[in-house]
Parts: sequence; C-alpha cells; structure tokens
Amino acid sequence: MSSSFPLLRLPQLVLCEIFKSLSIEEKFKLSLCSKKISIQINNARLYSQKVIVGLDMLNHGIRVCSENYRDSFEISIYPDFWKRHNSNTQQFSIACCAFLSAIEHLLKMFYCKISTTISHHNSELYQPTISMLFDLQVEFKMLFIELNGSEDRILLWNQISKKLELIEDLVFSSGLDSGFSPLFTSWPQNITIFSSVVFTLESLLECNCTRIILQWSHLGNKDLEVILKNWKTGKLPNLEFLRVDSRNITSTGATILGMNLSELDGTDIQTDDGSKTATINTGHQMFFEMSI
Repeated sequence: MSSSFPLLRLPQLVLCEIFKSLSIEEKFKLSLCSKKISIQINNARLYSQKVIVGLDMLNHGIRVCSENYRDSFEISIYPDFWKRHNSNTQQFSIACCAFLSAIEHLLKMFYCKISTTISHHNSELYQPTISMLFDLQVEFKMLFIELNGSEDRILLWNQISKKLELIEDLVFSSGLDSGFSPLFTSWPQNITIFSSVVFTLESLLECNCTRIILQWSHLGNKDLEVILKNWKTGKLPNLEFLRVDSRNITSTGATILGMNLSELDGTDIQTDDGSKTATINTGHQMFFEMSI
C-alpha cells in the first residue's frame, strides 16, 4: 500500500539538495502541485539553474533550456497540445495558464535570460511582455526586433532603447521604407543590424559594444579609415570585432590608411600606445572585418 511522502517536512538544506537534483522540467512541474511547494522552490532559487527562456509570442509558446541546451522543455498554453520531439525535449500543456503568468512563474524559480523575436507580424503580447521584462530588469540572451515604422513598434523601441545594457545580443532590421531611424541612448553587449543604412558613422563611433556587425551598410572606404584612426587613438575601447558589409567598400578609389583592400587584407595594426593589435580582413571587396 503506497503512502504519501512528507516532502515539505524535510529540513531546508535537504530540500535544497533535492531541488538541485531535479531537471528544470521536473522542478517546474513540481512547482505546479501546490502553492506551498512553489514557495519552497522559489526560496531555493539561489541554488537554482541558470536557464535561457525562449519566447514564441506569436504562438504563445515558451521553451526553457539549460545553458548547455542539454536539458529543455516546452510550454504551450493550449490545453489540447502534447507532443514529444526527442528524449531531451518535451512539450506539455498548462491549461488556463496565461502567457505572462507563465513567464513570471519561471522568473521566480530560475535565473532566466530571455531570447525572443519581435517580427513584422503583429502580436498582442509584444508590448505587455517586453514592458514587463524590462521593468523587472530581466537580462536578455538575444532580442531580435524588426522595426517596421509602425506606431506600436516605434513606441516599443523607444522603451527598450533606454535599457539596452540588459541585452547580450541585439539583432534588428530597419528597412529604408520604414521611415524610422532608431536612436540609441544605451548599448547592448553585441549588436547586429540588417539594412544598417540607419546606423551611421556617427552612431558607430559612439557605440560601446564588444561586437558590431553591419549588413547592407552604406559605409565606405573613407568611413572605415575614420573608424580605424579613432580606434588607434583609443576610441571604441570595448570593441573586439567589427564587420561591415557594404557595396561602398571597393578596391578602387579611396584607400584606407594609405592602402587598398588587397594590401590591407591580413594586416595587423596597433593602437598608438601599442596596447592593442587588430587584424584586418577585407577579402576581395564589399566587406571589412576587424578582429582585436
């Protein structure tokens, strides 16, 4: 005859060891059993795993992964959804659980970094979800945002642009037809921009990111020379990698530091004080890389 086990009567240190031994999915499911067990798990958050929480706001889905991606599970708010993909990833439904409530529940249990895409498709969850996360000072592993020029998207950008330091990898695109040029009042750790005509030379010189990747840029040879000269004098102190893809980077016309692209390719340059060395890679034309 089976009997229930008085889990909550165990000493706190023993409980913490039990919680530490559980997978992130087991811990999450256990937290749904009762308010008392949920409180105990939340109190043991100091010993909890660090997780990456991927938000699929269009489909109201949440994927929770360990930092090494070996342990993961998925949440859907739809009650008729249950599917297994493989031995390490399970999907299960949480009936009557709102999307924002599920995120708040995870934030209480784990040290979370958020990863999400804000696409050109509209979703009623974009504004409240992002607002809540930034108000709570939650860190982002990756945030991809398409700036389509709509009033809602401009409002969203103006909100997050003040707290970009919370983002590890910011990826965004802003087409010429959007009519919107984003302003930066803070910076993420790394930034990748598609259709990066809106990211000017002045923007780059003010940027304090570690990695900068500009796709479909309008920067040319003269701009790259300005960047290198500034870096040599100690500007862009955080920069470790820069890549610029642009049709205006050519092997004819203006040189860069007195060299054409083929001469510059593979060259090592130093800061004026000799403290840093950067290797330049130009290939044939239309792109420029700088690795420090």
